[in-house]
Amino acid sequence: MQKRIYKRVAAAIMTAAMVVTLVPQGAKTSALAGETEQALAAAATRGTYEQRFMDLWSDIKNPKNGYFSPQGIPYHSIETMIVEAPDYGHVTTSEAMSYYMWLEAMYGKFTGDFSGYGTAWNVAEKYMIPTDADQPPTSMSKYTPSKPATYAPEYQDPSQYPAKLDSSAPVGSDPIWSQLVAAYGRNTIYGMHWLLDVDNWYGFGSRGDGTSKPSYINTFQRGEQESTWETIPQPCWDTMKYGGTNGFLDLFTGDSSYAQQFKYTDAPDADARAIQAAYWASEWAKDYGVNVDTYSSKATMMGDYLRYSMFDKYFRKIGNSTVAGTGYDASHYLLSWYYAWGGGITADWAWVIGSSHNHFGYQNPMAAWVLSQNSKFKPKTTNGQADWATSLTRQLEFYQWLQSSEGGIAGGASNSKNGRYETWPAGTATFYGMGYEANPVYKDPGSNTWFGFQAWSMQRVAEYYYKTNDVKAKQILDKWVAWVKSVVVLKADGTFTIPSTLDWSGQPDTWTGSYTGNSKLHVTVVDSGTDLGVTGSLANALLYYSKAANDVAAKNLAKELLDRVWKLYRDDKGVAAPEARADYKRFFEQTVYVPSTFNGKMPNGDVIKSGIKFLDIRSKYLQDPSYPKLLAAYQSNKSPEFIYHRFWAQCDVALANGVYALLYENGSGTTDYANINPTNGSFDKAVGKQADLSTTLSMQGYTFVNLSKGTTPLTLNTDYTVNGTTVVLKKEFLSTLPLGDTTITFNFSNSYTKPFVVTVVDTTVVVVVGDVKVQMFNGNTSATTNGIAPRFYLVNTGSNSINLSDVKLRYYYTIDGEKSQSFWCDWSSIGSSNVTGTFVKMATPKTGADYYLEIGFTSGAGSLKAGQGIEVQGRFSKTDWSNYTQTGDYSFNSSGNSYVDWNKATAYISGKLNWGIEP
Repeated sequence: MQKRIYKRVAAAIMTAAMVVTLVPQGAKTSALAGETEQALAAAATRGTYEQRFMDLWSDIKNPKNGYFSPQGIPYHSIETMIVEAPDYGHVTTSEAMSYYMWLEAMYGKFTGDFSGYGTAWNVAEKYMIPTDADQPPTSMSKYTPSKPATYAPEYQDPSQYPAKLDSSAPVGSDPIWSQLVAAYGRNTIYGMHWLLDVDNWYGFGSRGDGTSKPSYINTFQRGEQESTWETIPQPCWDTMKYGGTNGFLDLFTGDSSYAQQFKYTDAPDADARAIQAAYWASEWAKDYGVNVDTYSSKATMMGDYLRYSMFDKYFRKIGNSTVAGTGYDASHYLLSWYYAWGGGITADWAWVIGSSHNHFGYQNPMAAWVLSQNSKFKPKTTNGQADWATSLTRQLEFYQWLQSSEGGIAGGASNSKNGRYETWPAGTATFYGMGYEANPVYKDPGSNTWFGFQAWSMQRVAEYYYKTNDVKAKQILDKWVAWVKSVVVLKADGTFTIPSTLDWSGQPDTWTGSYTGNSKLHVTVVDSGTDLGVTGSLANALLYYSKAANDVAAKNLAKELLDRVWKLYRDDKGVAAPEARADYKRFFEQTVYVPSTFNGKMPNGDVIKSGIKFLDIRSKYLQDPSYPKLLAAYQSNKSPEFIYHRFWAQCDVALANGVYALLYENGSGTTDYANINPTNGSFDKAVGKQADLSTTLSMQGYTFVNLSKGTTPLTLNTDYTVNGTTVVLKKEFLSTLPLGDTTITFNFSNSYTKPFVVTVVDTTVVVVVGDVKVQMFNGNTSATTNGIAPRFYLVNTGSNSINLSDVKLRYYYTIDGEKSQSFWCDWSSIGSSNVTGTFVKMATPKTGADYYLEIGFTSGAGSLKAGQGIEVQGRFSKTDWSNYTQTGDYSFNSSGNSYVDWNKATAYISGKLNWGIEP
């Protein structure tokens, strides 16, 4: 499906074709406007950086500057002659729409007026999220989740297309469609299509009418080597009115016959950014008593559907991709490159696909945290919240796995080698069975050569770290920020450079549950420049990190970047720097592959045939005001120089200045959040070493409410005490916690929370550590349940291969009423049929255990190579389905949906204890 090139990507927006008064005057203008006095007071005390935000917001919203269409849709850029992700400046992206929401949310924070934020969502619903008219419910109701889509192979080069459909190839089942239909009472998809021809420049029109605007279009569709310069624009609603005999369909997919159809593609990073913006709007609106819950609910619904990006393209098993999945065994729990859907306009079918390809740059742990931890954003579906909790952990692991020796984050992983589920070459590093890709999805240019992905993605990690103090996030950022400090140059003459193009060598170590340092994975800065949007995003990341980590140098670096951008590149429309575009010779030279058998036309009559060039099917560029300049440069064999005002770039610079004001600037009229110090502590269970843990509260105008473990409140003066601003966790309570990390939540007024991580050890216990280790969590953490669901990740930590048939794992528990029992392996990376389960009654019951489940492996499971791991998702119940009480079971791990080293689950090789502690 779609592929995007982000040499300088567009992704930001503002709606409204009128200038909105910067400070509300008089009474509230709408239910989304805050109190006038409060807004006026904030305006009177604005500092330098808050004022910069307001100045850029005003530039963006000024109709004379041309950032918006008459409908209020943000363009990719003011300028029209620009080719990068979109191939025309007044085409726009869902990234732009998500930036629009974020920008207006921050405007609300500074003024109390959230009406622009509401407008941004309304514009997205009207124009960017396909309506029922664009994806008719009568068509989508024909979708069969047990047969989501027909397989078509991907190829590396456009010349290998069309790709023939293969109905005999394995396709798994979709486990979330029924959840979504039940929760929302609709059979259409709530997600933003990624590309919109705002002015109907190509002439497809809305739903093929040729005239109305905007128009849903697509470009990328033909493999990893298809750059923007090699695409053939096509309508999302293909009635075969334009193109060839079968419209544009047979350029991409080979079939025996074709039907009129619609098809849309979602960019997961944009939807996740919209959710991120919705969270901040919800938090900031509290300061003014403004209710934005309507839009929080929309963001939550978008997040529920966004889970489609967590699944393999054809719902095949993760790590065993030649086999059809049966449900969640097809989920990698990452934000992949896309998800897509479509159906027949008149035909009787519909389809949905995920994506097998995962790029680190698309991950958003902030959005995953919001959807899994914030009650206001809890998804309606039965599995939504749990899926996002698993995704949060998996995303952080993904960053760890991909972090280079220097600190930069490498590309990603795929469940489908070459897009055809081929076998990975021997020695390929893997992440949950998926193979490493230095440049996932596209290669012209390589998808992880653009430094912007570093800034975009790590800004989200930094924001998440600022909110949660998550230790994993801190460790990732500590190393990444140190690398950034070494490659950003602040020159003595007042200029600066940041990395532009990156190169990668080597590969990460195969993931076994913890960061290894990746001594064989390296990043090199090829060249540097002054991409202003990326500079803004980088400053934003450094600011959130600096505040959470108290890193003054990171704060100062961010401030210098923002100050230099403002001094050097401020103009009457925003901020912009001159750019020499050597790639623009491809306007004239780039051949667009068209099969010799195809002959068709674009809506304006441009001929689509074999041998055409980029401009041949975009002849309207010849009337562009900048075309003479382009032609003259080409004829002189020079790179033309342009100045661009990209919507997303303006927003990134504005937002970064706003973040500086929120976190550091005095007199900005903002409120800091309550905090705790320290945010973690260690407790030793050993007799004579047990001690209370204490932390100090910084209230910042909030009120302390209580402590909780998960959703269970702790008891004041029994589990903890409060003396002024000091909170003490009592050793009597701490001694009840399991070994490992437990999060205790500090709850404040306004539903604000801060986590305190307790690491529990027992220095008197000798843990057996041999050639394997066991990581584990419980898939079901209810106190009473009719099914126990231990999830195991077994890792070979030795230097030699191990025959899995020699290995046994044990899970200890109390049966709570003698009954016969049944075991199922729901999924395993080595195949469920190769996993066995046996119940053993202990001759001498122990505390928390009178039975154990022993997991074994058949000879068909093969061997476990050094450094590799396998996953086993088990489940067992009593045959009469009566309940177990899991609380107090020896092996029970209630820490959450993520694998952690767990020494209360034991492992044996040839009958000898090789890992863990027996009860």
